[in-house]
Amino acid sequence: MSLNHSPETHRNLIERIPTVTGRDITEWFTAIENGPAFLRCDERSNWLADEHGISHGYATALVREHERTRRQRHY
Repeated sequence: MSLNHSPETHRNLIERIPTVTGRDITEWFTAIENGPAFLRCDERSNWLADEHGISHGYATALVREHERTRRQRHY
């Protein structure tokens, strides 16, 4: 099951990630980029949550933010 957060909830989750996880966003982006090459966001979210022991809500927010910033870099 995929989680869809409102823009406000997504923003709040992203802002709290460094405090909750002890790692900043760029560290998480590196983990995502160095992780398995899943095609679907929910597969990456599940892997991130399972592999790194974070909640699925934070994992989903990280994957979606990573995709958003990756798309922006290509424009």
